This record gives sequence, structure tokens and C-alpha cells, in this order.
Amino acid sequence: MDAQKIPATVITGFLGAGKTTLVRNLLATANGKRIALIINEFGDLGVDGDVLAGCGDETCTEDDIVELTNGCICCTVADDFIPTITKLMESDRRPDHIVIETSGLALPQPLVNAFNWPEIREQVTVDGVVTVVDSAAVADGRFAHDHHAVQEQRESDESLDHESPLEELFEDQITCADMIVLNKTDLVPAERMDFVEGEVRDATERRVKLIRAGEGNAPSAEILLGLGIGTENDMASRRSHHEMHHEDGHEHDHDDFESFVVEGGAVSDPKALVAALTKSIGDHDVLRLKGFLEIKDKPMRMVIQAVGKRIDTYFDRDWQPDEKRGSRLVVIGQHDFDEGGVLDEVAAALT
Repeated sequence: MDAQKIPATVITGFLGAGKTTLVRNLLATANGKRIALIINEFGDLGVDGDVLAGCGDETCTEDDIVELTNGCICCTVADDFIPTITKLMESDRRPDHIVIETSGLALPQPLVNAFNWPEIREQVTVDGVVTVVDSAAVADGRFAHDHHAVQEQRESDESLDHESPLEELFEDQITCADMIVLNKTDLVPAERMDFVEGEVRDATERRVKLIRAGEGNAPSAEILLGLGIGTENDMASRRSHHEMHHEDGHEHDHDDFESFVVEGGAVSDPKALVAALTKSIGDHDVLRLKGFLEIKDKPMRMVIQAVGKRIDTYFDRDWQPDEKRGSRLVVIGQHDFDEGGVLDEVAAALT
């Protein structure tokens, strides 16, 4: 990797894998290195950027954080990403390292390929792609492939779409990785982790370093940064499903997913809210829910994050005097989920 170029680390991974938590720990262990963050959201509410902006780390101030909320970064490279990188290069606060957190629905390949654009290639290089995997989800078989069973199903129903968009995203994010963080290992029995590692390794033909992480055991900046790969020069073996399908004229889009924002007032009973949301998530197979809550008679803002039926909450900071209070949640699901039903139930839970 060219030592004169600014290194950039791409952090990707499926919805709720723990990318934002990983970035928070990276900032906390940066040891004075100036980090610029580019954060891409799926949905209209910039939750991850707001969480990171509240970290208070002097190595990454709010001025160093750029949110791209106009769509998936893999589809808006020319419109959003290229101008953002160019602006960072022209800034008086030129960073030592750039960290890009992609949306959980993003293909990393188009983003990495963008580093070969002439205006980017001369100044920035991809230090490495870090893919975060939800080990608990894999252990539950949510992305496990049984090729024999799939083939039997396909033979019995020629119209069956045998590869879901979720499986393709999972494989594409693994395929592009230079390092894979098997996250949430604290939720998986030790004897089950061998299965998880096997499933992840089977998702790519490349040999990639795997590291395990869990509650209180997140990898530091020393581990995540400084890989020195120059990933943009090695994309031939990392082609995504989209790239292979595109050869046959297929276009990549995100019509398979829907997202919307629900707003409400102060919550008087957080436990009852979590119970109501857990039921709604299970009834409608919601993929991801995240946002902020105003808790009645509490001076601090509560962050809520849900992956499937697993819901985590914590207070991250005080409400600011000039800040509009309220509860705001982003809900993400597959295109055929009952958006109206979920909207009504979540809105009712926030009242």
C-alpha cells in the first residue's frame, strides 16, 4: 500500500451485526490518530451518526463525521461518496485515517471499486475491508445454505427463487472482506462457534482472517487499522452477486427492503415498550429497529437497537437544551412485510 496515501477502512456487515459499536471502540482506542467517519444509513433517520457524534472522542469530533442518508452508498457512489472524499481531502483537518461504515444493506464491492476513480486513487487507498458478522444469527441458521435441500426444492418448483436477497448480501459482504469479525460470540455456546466459523468460511473461496468478539471484547484500532491491503487493487476475486447478475442484464436495487420512521413522545414505561416492540417484531418478521427514546422524567436520551427479537437499550447522553425531544425509530423489513401493521403497532407502543 502506498504510504503517501491516506488509508481508508471499510466496515461492512449485515443489519444489526454491531458495526456502530465496533466503530465506537475503534475511536476510543485510536491513540490520538485523527479519524474521519463516513456513515451510510438505510432509512431517513441518521441513528448511527448521532450515536457516534455523542461519543465525545477528541480524535473524531462532530465536524469529522459525514452522514450519507440519500440511499445506499453502493448505489450513490458518484453522487455522494466521491464528492465526500474529495471534500475531506480539501479540508484543513486532513485526516490520518478514514473509516467508512456502510449500511447493512450495502454491497461493499462498488464502494471499494470507487477508490480506483482517478480523483480518489491518487490520494486515498483502501487499508482493508472489515466485515462484521452476527455470530448468533449464523448459529441459528439464518444464513446457512443447504445446497442439496435447495436443489430438491428447485426441482419441485421451477418458479422458486432459491437465493434470497439476504443470503446474497451476506455472501457478498463476506466475499469482499480482508478481515471478518465474528461478533456477539457471548450469545453463542462455545461448541457452536466451530459451526459459525465453518459457515462463514464456506461463504468465500478466499482465505480471510477471522477474529472473535463479544460483549466487552471488541477489537481495538490497533487490530482493525493498518492492514495495508490496498483492496481496490484486488477486486477480481471478490465479485458480488450483483456483478455476476449484471453480466446478464440484471440491475441491482433495494426493492426487496422497506424502511420507515415512526415518531412519538415521551415513553412512561420502557419495559412495556420493549415488550410491545418484541411482539410486533416477531409477528411481522422485522429485520431491524433502531432509534432514540425520550423517557418520561429522565434527563438522558435512550438508544434502542433491535436485531430480530433481541432488543438492547442504554442511555447515551443528556438531552441538549436546544434539542427537540421525542422518540424516533427506524424500522427495516423485507418488501412484503406488513408496513401498515408495524407502523400502527410501533406508533401505539410509543404513545
